[in-house]
Amino acid sequence: MVFSGCDTADEQTLQTPRPLSSAKNSNQHIDSAAVTSTRSLTQATHPIESERPRIVAFGDSLTAGLGVPPEESYPSRLQRHLDQAGYPYRVVNAGVSGDTTAGALRRLDWILKNQPSIVVIELGANDGIRGQPIKTIYENLQKILQRLTDLQITVLLTGMKIPPNYGFNYTSQFAEIYPQLANEFDVAFMPFFLEGVAAHRMLNQADGIHPTGEGYKVIVENLLTFLEPLLKTNATTTS
Repeated sequence: MVFSGCDTADEQTLQTPRPLSSAKNSNQHIDSAAVTSTRSLTQATHPIESERPRIVAFGDSLTAGLGVPPEESYPSRLQRHLDQAGYPYRVVNAGVSGDTTAGALRRLDWILKNQPSIVVIELGANDGIRGQPIKTIYENLQKILQRLTDLQITVLLTGMKIPPNYGFNYTSQFAEIYPQLANEFDVAFMPFFLEGVAAHRMLNQADGIHPTGEGYKVIVENLLTFLEPLLKTNATTTS
């Protein structure tokens, strides 16, 4: 299984993988993180917003929700679920289309200004499909995790997979980045962000890469399996 949502009939698409963005240069989107997250802050409905602990969804276009209405993105769907379940958290969408691990590392200081209690990391696919060195991807994510854990911020790291275009060695080494880092920093780990969505035509947009609203619904359902224990532990620690 690979990250892009293609059926067998779409295998030709995998031969020319594209960045998880419609933009030519991910750096053009760095400043949009502030706009995206500001929008998410104003959409929250809890009566005492400033007192709500924050969950920052930190990622690329799969987090930003490229191609779907804002309310269909996974952070928005997660917010609705948490509100309905009575969890007092406020979800901040810090997804930037086209972002790489290097770009995410550069904007980490901005993420920290949100004073997150929990950070969900979904990063690396754009690096992988551009053939970036495994060592570089690993070290960028390592620096992000080091900073967050040094600040005692709870982390949920989500794994990613890429198409087999770059050969078995590269794709397998790429996939191993995530469990290795989760083990190194002893953080919660979701093995594959697109589990149950990748390769399912009806759950992906026409590009075969980005999920539909229904696809994001599945992602949130899977994500909660790993996130809910952190919510309960975090609430107990805070209390």
